[in-house]
Amino acid sequence: MEGLTLTRRPALARVRAWDADTVARIAFALLCGAFAIGFFVYPTYPNYDSYYSLLWGREALALQTPGFEGFRVPTEHPLAIVAGAVLALFGDGGDRLWIALTFATFLWLVWGIYRLGRDAFTPLVGAVAAVLLLTRFDYGFLAARGYIDIPYMALVVWAAVLEAARPRRGVPVFVLLALAGLLRPEAWVLAALYWAWCAWRATWRQRALYAVLAAIGPAVWAGVDLAVTGDALYSLHYTSSSAEDLGRSRSLSELPSAVPFFFAKLVKLPVLLAAVLGFALALVLAPRRLVMPFVLLAAGLGTFVLIGLAGASVIERYLTVAALALMVFAAVALAGFGILEPGRARTGWAAAAAVVALAGVAFTATRLDLSHFDGELSFRGGAHVDLERTLRSRPVQAGLRCGPLFVPNHKLVPDSRWILDYPESRVIARVDPSAPRPRRGVAIVVTSRFAIFNQAWTTETDPSLAQTPPAGFRRVRTSDFYAAYVRC
Repeated sequence: MEGLTLTRRPALARVRAWDADTVARIAFALLCGAFAIGFFVYPTYPNYDSYYSLLWGREALALQTPGFEGFRVPTEHPLAIVAGAVLALFGDGGDRLWIALTFATFLWLVWGIYRLGRDAFTPLVGAVAAVLLLTRFDYGFLAARGYIDIPYMALVVWAAVLEAARPRRGVPVFVLLALAGLLRPEAWVLAALYWAWCAWRATWRQRALYAVLAAIGPAVWAGVDLAVTGDALYSLHYTSSSAEDLGRSRSLSELPSAVPFFFAKLVKLPVLLAAVLGFALALVLAPRRLVMPFVLLAAGLGTFVLIGLAGASVIERYLTVAALALMVFAAVALAGFGILEPGRARTGWAAAAAVVALAGVAFTATRLDLSHFDGELSFRGGAHVDLERTLRSRPVQAGLRCGPLFVPNHKLVPDSRWILDYPESRVIARVDPSAPRPRRGVAIVVTSRFAIFNQAWTTETDPSLAQTPPAGFRRVRTSDFYAAYVRC
């Protein structure tokens, strides 16, 4: 009888796990449908950096040298340029396809977090971690604006999922980290650490193969920089100087205080506290299960510190991978009671977690301002459409035949270049110290209060004169967000 009980328990566990995965797949399918609807209801467009990747991809297709150097031009990311080149084949719709691709990788990330929590702990932990990710709206907003951080996080999380399923898996994990390393250099460190982990028990042939795969990220990045600028370390040098110019650099002494502040912004304070509790519970009750989420947390924190030491921009987005691990640990605090055997402790934990979850839902529901998200998303789409209509209007097109397009600062440069299919020399930021004084052409002035703070006055050093029409220019068009002035 005892033997029968022991053989039936694993079978029952497999059935329950299969049922949980079936429910998860159905929920995921519904989520994909919701995102597809949102893609059309709120048509958003790529952010500043991503538009440059599209522009560079379009230049590469035309066999032109991408313009990595210029006023406040972002750092290049090789894989993003490849994606930009592919999407540029679709013409003006390439920017919307970029958003669709980012949405797809965000959904892949959500499923990856579910798998990470499920494989490390229980399906319920994975489901709660996925819900926490979906309700951290900053992540969804990054996807809606086409940030490359989303595919980067998805690649790293799935590398962790594959490795957790089969330790020292090798090539598939290295490939994912290599792709991630073509989006963000932090993945180079992860690939190097993974090489050390795999090389310990690998043959010399495998070590050589793994070393080649681990070197893809830095080698390709340096090769692109060298071919375009003549400096293999251009991205590193430029990023450091740009961070200082924009006030985003931090000293080593400032990093410890920045970490908890950024975490609280990314996951919110209650989830951060739950993550601390969940980590402590997992460490005491199931220390082996927390290995991979902890590796993800440690890797995210370690690369964030390295970014600060390198003098690059130190912003909360660079802690998003570590924040994902915190969501898994917070899910342990809320739903980890399944790791206990049935009994009073498990029942008490489940009851307490249910009370906390209900209180959290009630607290959020009474304070969540959906109009804020509606306004943000509507602005991102409406402003771009308005800019496109303004630039394509007849009086503006006539003015552009007389001279270049002048915009207040760097923010509207890539959008305008993409819409008009203009080279760098035809769209000029007025706050650029090296920019010529507007004499002929078209000048855009931002009129909407919301747009002004997002696209005109973005740094304290930008002079306000960029928001005044140049002398001798006459207004030819006014819209909800922009006014266009022309002089021929």
